[in-house]
Amino acid sequence: MAAPDSIAPRRAFGFITGLGIAQICSWGSIYYSFPQIATAMEADLGWSKATLYGAATVGLLLAGLAAWPVGVAVDRGHGRVVMSLGSLLAGALFLLWSRIDGLVLFYVAIAGLGTLQAATLYEPAFAVVARRTGALEARAGITALTLWGGFASTVFIPLVQFLLDRIGWRDTLLVLGLVNATICAGLYAAVIDRRLDAPTPHAARGSAAPPRPRVTRIPAFWALAFAFTAYAATFSAFTFHLYPLLAEQGFDTGATVAAMAVIGPAQVAGRIAIWTLAPRASVRRIGAFVVPVFPLALGLLAMLPPVFATAALAAALYGAANGIMTIVRGMAVPEMVTRDSYGAVNGLLAAPGLVARALAPAGAALLWHAGGSYGPVLAAMIAGAAVLAVAFWFAAGLSRSRPPIA
Repeated sequence: MAAPDSIAPRRAFGFITGLGIAQICSWGSIYYSFPQIATAMEADLGWSKATLYGAATVGLLLAGLAAWPVGVAVDRGHGRVVMSLGSLLAGALFLLWSRIDGLVLFYVAIAGLGTLQAATLYEPAFAVVARRTGALEARAGITALTLWGGFASTVFIPLVQFLLDRIGWRDTLLVLGLVNATICAGLYAAVIDRRLDAPTPHAARGSAAPPRPRVTRIPAFWALAFAFTAYAATFSAFTFHLYPLLAEQGFDTGATVAAMAVIGPAQVAGRIAIWTLAPRASVRRIGAFVVPVFPLALGLLAMLPPVFATAALAAALYGAANGIMTIVRGMAVPEMVTRDSYGAVNGLLAAPGLVARALAPAGAALLWHAGGSYGPVLAAMIAGAAVLAVAFWFAAGLSRSRPPIA
């Protein structure tokens, strides 16, 4: 992985490597494991899909509310505390989840884990990188970090399935809790050093670093918010429901896990392609090129025969596009909106997307219940991906006509 700064390359390499390994574990345990564990709980406890995914909705709604204050905290230099403490709390909540015997404690555990996504996943990690290097110089570090994070589903989907098959869902949750409390919390505490953070203008003046009010008057900001909200809803519905969707289409567990495991390497391949083939291209141009791939990938699942090659191709296309889109999201603020207060502005931009990400799994479950199959769910995801493409093209045109605020 390339170092995000040139002053201390070994230290920078260790910083990105440590963050990257922790992001694999945070994404894999807190986010990607839920559909498999929920399926096991559905079979064991007899709870409905809507009930299980309703808890995820509550958690992600709370993550949306937490996104902006978390971004402000990182802008103030508290990224180490935010991410390491968030991982410790996640470990405790996995322990609670493993001991639940009713809906109340289940909803408490999942709501808490959902909230902690705002403190442990890409948004705070990107803000930590941007604070270390400066927002405009953060692209190399953010890209390197996403290369690591891209392996989360590849590592954890087979790992979680292996654990579920051998020790059951309760003990699997104990393992995931241990991963958060030791690996994630330990790495965030070890590699995030406040003394090395590049001071922001607000931090230098000792103020709170909120986004400037005029940011919300920039048309490109709202177009991006609309695009990223549609993206978040589509991504969430796809991620949480691909496992049962493929099962409904007749795939056995092995084939389903194998198809889903393609997503991780495809994400990494997409990011490497951008790293090597378009290192200086603007995120505006990169995003405009990649957004139509989302409706194309989802359309394959709806239109082509339900064979493994179709599922693997759709997963590969979706994974590659998603991998590139993660970099676009990470750099859209400084390149298309403003170069000031990265964490706060990015948190503000991400908040409606987190709400959409919260509602999408439960909404997809309700669509499945109403239609009796995943046909209506796939149609809704294709529509969401089309909205993403159109909205991002608008944002690209608007930001081209008005440069970012310095």
